[in-house]
Amino acid sequence: MKIISAVLLSSFMLAMVARGAERRIEDSPLYPKHDDLSYFLDGGGKPHRIATPSDWEFRRAHILAHMQSVMGPFPDVAKKVPLDVRIDEEIQLDGLTRRKLTYQSTAEQRVAAYLFLPKLDGIAKRAAVLCLHPTGAPGKQIAVGIAGKEHRAYGLELAQRGYVTLAPDYPTFGEYATDFKSPVGQSGTMRAIWDNVRAVDLLQSLDRVDPERIGAIGHSLGGHNAMFTAVFEPRIKAIVSSCGFTAFHRYKGGDLAGWTSPRYMPRIAADYGNDPDRVPFDFTEIVAALAPRAFFTSSPLHDDNFDITGVHECLDAAAPVYKLLGVPDHLRANHPDCPHDFPDAARAQAYEFLDKQLGRR
Repeated sequence: MKIISAVLLSSFMLAMVARGAERRIEDSPLYPKHDDLSYFLDGGGKPHRIATPSDWEFRRAHILAHMQSVMGPFPDVAKKVPLDVRIDEEIQLDGLTRRKLTYQSTAEQRVAAYLFLPKLDGIAKRAAVLCLHPTGAPGKQIAVGIAGKEHRAYGLELAQRGYVTLAPDYPTFGEYATDFKSPVGQSGTMRAIWDNVRAVDLLQSLDRVDPERIGAIGHSLGGHNAMFTAVFEPRIKAIVSSCGFTAFHRYKGGDLAGWTSPRYMPRIAADYGNDPDRVPFDFTEIVAALAPRAFFTSSPLHDDNFDITGVHECLDAAAPVYKLLGVPDHLRANHPDCPHDFPDAARAQAYEFLDKQLGRR
């Protein structure tokens, strides 16, 4: 199959998101197994083999609907409020400008973030990367090297590499206090997705950013935050997830309690009893739903949180979808011999992947 052109890719993704948003969640059929992506179910529950990209669109719409049944509904993009960006601090570093700013995500919520701007150096437009931090009280500071563990400062390192980078806080971390009562969604996961969608709006509003060359990267919490966001946000063209996922049955022996705090998805406990057999989506489907865009995972061999066997199951299930869409090389994996970490060599591979996919100049 010929690789889909860039223009068609954009149109294809926008159409899929639109259909997923329009479909009533309760009308989407349930799939007994989430690792078999070879078919879709019609309204009567009859299976149909997926043989074309158009066929896959039906299954992808069901995946988005079931994610929303757990995370809460994706907000109406027509009701976005003005960003009202406010710069609180600006510091000059080696070849970089670092701004601490806030932006309006919803009528009720402002989000704090760090923005890195490399010197122009004759380059009119640069690629940009949304840099999502791992779990930790300092929040966004971890992703830019101000606080937290080593090997997590990808927001700073990518800026030093020439990207415009933006690192926002995740709800309950950094400066982001929240009670999760906003109508934006019923979960911290969906709240973060929407905050990140608005972060993409912010990046696209910058004169020095090429709006067609935007990626996302994250470790741990940031790793699955990047994946969740990109499923709903087609403007993200390349995704890097470090230590971000495994199949639900492989997570802590199938005990999903770790996913059920208010900052994640409480419905996994309240509605589905922490049972991976009952949760209506899995990471097998999420990895596939990112296609045809480029996805790179750094999944260590000894990650106690995200079992490597379940990672392989997700990649094996999703690979036929990338092949169907004509982009088998857009699904990439690296498995460093380490625990839950994003070591130097793994980050180097991730940055090279982003360079290739976003055309860093």
